[in-house]
Formats: sequence, structure tokens, C-alpha cells
Amino acid sequence: MATQDTRQRVLIIDDTPENIEVLRQLLRGDYVVQAAINGKKGLDIAQAQPQPDIILLDIMMPEMNGYEVCRRLKGLPATEHIPVVFITALDQTGHETTGLELGAVDYIRKPFEPLVVKARVHNHLRLKRYEQELEALVQERTAELALTQQVTIEALASLAEYRDSETGGHIKRTQHYMRALATHLGQHGPYRVQLDPQTIELLFRCAPLHDIGKVAVPDSILLKPGKLTAEEFEQMKRHVEYGANALDVAKGQLGSSHFLRLARELILGHHERWDGSGYPNGLAGEDIPLAGRLMALVDVYDALICTRVYKEAFSHAEAAKIIIDERGAQFDPVVVDAFVELTEQFQAIAHTYSDRLLPRS
Repeated sequence: MATQDTRQRVLIIDDTPENIEVLRQLLRGDYVVQAAINGKKGLDIAQAQPQPDIILLDIMMPEMNGYEVCRRLKGLPATEHIPVVFITALDQTGHETTGLELGAVDYIRKPFEPLVVKARVHNHLRLKRYEQELEALVQERTAELALTQQVTIEALASLAEYRDSETGGHIKRTQHYMRALATHLGQHGPYRVQLDPQTIELLFRCAPLHDIGKVAVPDSILLKPGKLTAEEFEQMKRHVEYGANALDVAKGQLGSSHFLRLARELILGHHERWDGSGYPNGLAGEDIPLAGRLMALVDVYDALICTRVYKEAFSHAEAAKIIIDERGAQFDPVVVDAFVELTEQFQAIAHTYSDRLLPRS
């Protein structure tokens, strides 16, 4: 079975067969050389796999000239990254600015100087390979940083979870509820612009931090098996401020970021109520940041279906009814409507990451 040639690929687009043959003979020893005798055919080859690593493009061609071909190449996500070198006659040098403005990287003049052609193709391909290696390294480091950040977040969030032996897999479940709810709202309804894919991923990653402030709540309150007194409840309510303050310290060290802003909004906002009767700031309606409104629902749903020191678990159906009944009171109506569309998905997530949950019902 023949193996695929792994050499870099050069595409020549020129309506003059003699020019194509000269360039082919110059380059075929070092590269895989493809050719097209018009712009349309060249565009087709450029989009096919495996794609060329560089395109040598004649300017003066019938039907579609080189400038138009370059404009189309740079306008397509699939081909915009391919370097284009224009082929031009000596009497066409005044048009170089036009080509460079369209995104070309260089010009090769006719009649061809073999050493110049080889050197320019070699240099641009070497630069492209370097850029690809650099991009791959950046992506690898970015992925490594994201993983490190996620592991650190989960470890920190677990400090609060481990102090409350009843919460179990609360972190994982609320993460996945959050992603499901945000993804649905990112595709349907009035919050599509706010919930782009990057924001949805950040919400998924920062959701575990919603109760991080509980590390500062005394065990006598956090683990109390009965109803809290009014004074104890006031102490418990302060966990959102403790969490926000911790992020403010991080912001002071690291500077502002979209992640820290969303995490802070999520921490401070997930106990606010749509009707304005929540805490810590008594915000109402859309004055509550969207991250907080989303976290409020997913946090309550999971709390309802879990056994806690102060309550038995509700069934999924009971929890869903409680949330629906709080539409427009505790919860954003739009968010509740999305939850209704996703109740089966919520239930599936709950049992995928189950921990002391009641059977399905």
C-alpha cells in the first residue's frame, strides 16, 4: 500500500502551461507540486485535503484574475491561513501594493530566477511551519493551563464540600446542570448573545466556586442538624461575601478577567431572588447578573434532590414542581422555562453523578 507523500505542498495557479512547467521543474525535487490553469480550479484544490502549504498565484488570468482569487482565498476560513505569493511580470510591479493589501506575503517576478524562486518558497514555508509549531505549542500550553485551573478550582471547592459530608457530588452535578442550562439558553431565548460558547465554558469551570465561602462558616453552623436560628442564618448568609472577597484578593494579584468576573457574579448572585427578597444585596429581576440567576436554579435543584443534615431528599418530580412554582418569585422566568425543557437531562445528570440521591421518580 502506497504511503502518502509528507512533503510540503505547493499549488501553482497560472493560465500559462509553460510557466507552470518551469515552476514545477524548479520545485518538484523538494515539494509536492499541484497546478491549476484557472482561478476556479485553484480555489477547489486549495480547499481540498490535503491542502497546499503555499500558493503561487498569477495575476493576469482570464475570467477570474489573481487578485480576485486571493480575495476569495483570504475570505474563506478554510484557506485564509495559506500564504499566497503573486507571480508578476516585470512591467506589473506597480500593482504590488494591491496584492499585499489583499493578504499576499510576497511577489515572484517573471522571467523566473531559479535561486530566487526556491529561496522565497523555502523561506515562506519555513516561516509557516514555525508559526504552526508555535500555535500548536500555545494550544498545548493553553490546554495545560485550563486543566490546571480546573483541577485547582475543584480542589478549592472541595474544601467547602468536604466540610459538609452530606453534599457529596454537588460540585460535579451543578457544573453539568450549569452547562446544560447555559447551552440551551445560548441557542434559544433572549440570552443568546450573552451566552456565547466561551462564556458557557467559563460558567462550567467557575460553577464549583459558588459555595467556596463556606470554608469560613463555623462548623457549628454549617453542620448543624436542625434549623438555624436567625443569628446563625445571618452568619451562614455571609458565605457569599466571604467567597466574593476571596476572588477580590485574587483579582488584586492577577488583575481582572472574564473568568473572575463571572465567578464573582455567580457567587454573589446565586442567593438573590427574582422578586428582590434574596441576599446579600436584595437585587431583583435582571439587576441580578445572569450567572447568578443560572446558578440559583441549579443550586436549589441539587439541594432539593439531595439528603442534607437538615432535610430528606425530594424526588426529581417534587423538586421540579417546587422550582416551577417559584417561577417569577425566586427564579428568572426565562431560566425556569429552559429548565422545564431540560428536566429529563437534569435528572440524567443527577444520576450520572449520583451521591445519596433518591431513586428516579
